[in-house]
Amino acid sequence: MAATYAAQHFLVIVFLVTGVLLMVSPVALGSPGERVMIGGAINASKCTFNTQDVTLQYTSVQNVTLSKSGVLLEDVTLFFTLEGDNILKEVPNITLTPGSDNQSFAVTLEPSGVGHTTLVVNATPPNMTDVSSAFVRVFVSHSKELDYFSDVVGWVYFVAWSVSFYPQTYSNWRRRSVIGFHFDFLSLNVVGFFMYSVFNICLYWSPIIQSQYFHRHPYGVNPVQLNDVIFSVHAFAACMIQVFQCCMYERGDQHVSKTAKVILGAIALVTGVMVVLGAAVVVQWLDFLYYVSYVKLFITLIKYIPQAYYNYQRKSTSGWSIGNILLDFTGGTLSIAQMFILAYNYHDWSSIFGDPTKFGLGLFSVVFDIFFMIQHYVLYRGNGDGSGYHGNLLASPQLTHSSSLTESVSSVDYGATGSIH
Repeated sequence: MAATYAAQHFLVIVFLVTGVLLMVSPVALGSPGERVMIGGAINASKCTFNTQDVTLQYTSVQNVTLSKSGVLLEDVTLFFTLEGDNILKEVPNITLTPGSDNQSFAVTLEPSGVGHTTLVVNATPPNMTDVSSAFVRVFVSHSKELDYFSDVVGWVYFVAWSVSFYPQTYSNWRRRSVIGFHFDFLSLNVVGFFMYSVFNICLYWSPIIQSQYFHRHPYGVNPVQLNDVIFSVHAFAACMIQVFQCCMYERGDQHVSKTAKVILGAIALVTGVMVVLGAAVVVQWLDFLYYVSYVKLFITLIKYIPQAYYNYQRKSTSGWSIGNILLDFTGGTLSIAQMFILAYNYHDWSSIFGDPTKFGLGLFSVVFDIFFMIQHYVLYRGNGDGSGYHGNLLASPQLTHSSSLTESVSSVDYGATGSIH
């Protein structure tokens, strides 16, 4: 048993060290050459908009200001193109003259459809003025009220997902026992949310990684916001509290299965190799973060299986908090609902059906939540509500020694598809 927990602690240390290396190395190893300037000009003239994000309704019109600073040597014509949906009426060309160092022009954004696009400024002759930052991301919606409703839905599922960790923690504390709470699920959750935290923290705060991201997506927006960072770090901390509970409270003969240890060990090994490659500038840190995100997605696909199979073996959900599942189901359902609200409001169905990964993962989480609810309220009703200790939890010795991921996959066919949560 001591060796088991030593192995768990070793894996935790490996991932903590990996995260520190990742967060420190981009700053220490970054060079000015990595801070990419796209479309640089040969003189000091530069064009910029007063804003780079505009949201308006289909029936409204909005003006933005295009400013030119610096000296021009000859006349320059600015013309506008759309990168994305063709949802704006044509914007007239603008001619810049050498007569004034600073000039400003009103550019009218008049929607012709619903969706999102990027209005990009181009110059002819080229390279006479820097237009690399002269673009506006435009989002045209059916209804402002739907935007507000989407925001409310977003905050509700953010709270539901954040609070979902506490029913299990409270149940463990009240019973002074973690019997019935599968250690494979917890260990996978710890690593998954650690990886998610590393991804969010680095992409949100590292200037080098942000530079690499915008080099690949010059008109993009950082996909990680502060609430993403807060959620992932909080989730990791909540999982670590449960790890400490597993060390302190009664646990019977439960342990992390050999299969889970092999999976986590392989993840740790590959992660360490990727860190070394990043430090040696063989791969960019952004590519490392993409690897980290794939690990999180993989863990999401498999983490529910051990607990579901464990409940099936015991014919009981005792020790497994249904409150966690109800809150997770609420968060997952509202997350999917928000996807459909935004897809309708911005006529962006491709965000759901064109790239099914996010939608599929969200649906996968909800499907497993439904499966757990069926186990708790239908199949094993009366066999334990997860709120108290039941002495027959470990009545069959094989239940504590054979619940590996491999056995779970081979014994149960769930036919699920794929949640970030």
